[in-house]
Amino acid sequence: MRRSGAEDSSVTVSTEPQPPASPDVQRHVEESLASVREALLGIKFGTVLLTIHEGRVVQIDVTEKTRLKSN
Repeated sequence: MRRSGAEDSSVTVSTEPQPPASPDVQRHVEESLASVREALLGIKFGTVLLTIHEGRVVQIDVTEKTRLKSN
């Protein structure tokens, strides 16, 4: 995975089995996914930005672009 901008870095994803997440972590992931899904369904043009702190989604920013017809 690559990020754009001056801070490009590569990410290595482990394929080793992970222990099951706690019910609290699973609940947070499901709630976060529902919020992201809602943001994506409500936008036609723009960006959805997730802010993660210590492995948890703490903020979702939605920037919507409005396309104007040219004269």
